[in-house]
Amino acid sequence: MKSLVTGGAGFIGSTLVDALLARGDEVTIVDNLSTGRRQNIEPALGAGAELVEIDIRDRPALEAAVAAAAPRVVFHLAAQIDVRVSVADPAFDASINVGGTANVLEAVRAAEVPRLVFASTGGAIYGEGDGRQLPLKEDAALAPFSPYGQSKQAAELYMALYERLYGTSSVCLRLGNVYGPRQDPLGEAGVIAIFCGLLREGGRPTVFGDGLQTRDYIFVEDVVAAMVAAAGSDIGGPVNVGTGIETDVLALARALGDLADTPFEPEFAPPRTGEVQRVTIDPARAEAEFGWRAETSLDEGLRLTLDSL
Repeated sequence: MKSLVTGGAGFIGSTLVDALLARGDEVTIVDNLSTGRRQNIEPALGAGAELVEIDIRDRPALEAAVAAAAPRVVFHLAAQIDVRVSVADPAFDASINVGGTANVLEAVRAAEVPRLVFASTGGAIYGEGDGRQLPLKEDAALAPFSPYGQSKQAAELYMALYERLYGTSSVCLRLGNVYGPRQDPLGEAGVIAIFCGLLREGGRPTVFGDGLQTRDYIFVEDVVAAMVAAAGSDIGGPVNVGTGIETDVLALARALGDLADTPFEPEFAPPRTGEVQRVTIDPARAEAEFGWRAETSLDEGLRLTLDSL
């Protein structure tokens, strides 16, 4: 089968590309390499994947790339993903996450691509979970705390609009806090990547706020399995992809220190704007609709991530 992955040189995207190649797909990668890394996809390129180096904000180039690839499924992962960047420059964030997504939808419509899988967010779209019934289900109220979360909500609404107007078959996967090998601690959001890099360098982790803020950490290979499963289904709308388990930042630092058998004491800093205190998401719909569940425990995922450095 022919597949196209926007953001395919990022850590999630490149892991997805590898999985698609392993099952025999012809894969086209669309990435401007602003945060994605060529080294992530060198093995894939050697295995026959094609890289089209364009920005999803360039609509004519994107439409030409999708038309030339003629994919049966488009996985849309290209995005601005850093909450801090979105707070500092919300218009830039929206230009990629909203405007770029609209371009992807237009390219999919023009090329008559049968299926679109969109990487949304479960960590930022729901907003603050403290005081609410956790884990959050897909029908929970959406109240993002950051322009990043707001832009992903807007992109989901565009997905629904294109289904109503044109019958575009799409699914929005609301991902938990994804971590794993290839995540860039300098160029992409991700506390586990940052902590692992510091641990290997003998540094100390910086904890913003009290360190008791919780997230739903999900290993990258589990996320890729959910994307592949969603592509093969006809399920639409939002679907949570997480573990349903809360883990706080201090517990994360302790777990990493225990794995490395070394002290890893945090330094504290003031809380950051746009970050919530608690969130975890309910993955029951993913299991019910396309038989997916997270298979990797946090300890195993952390070990695999550390071993990859």
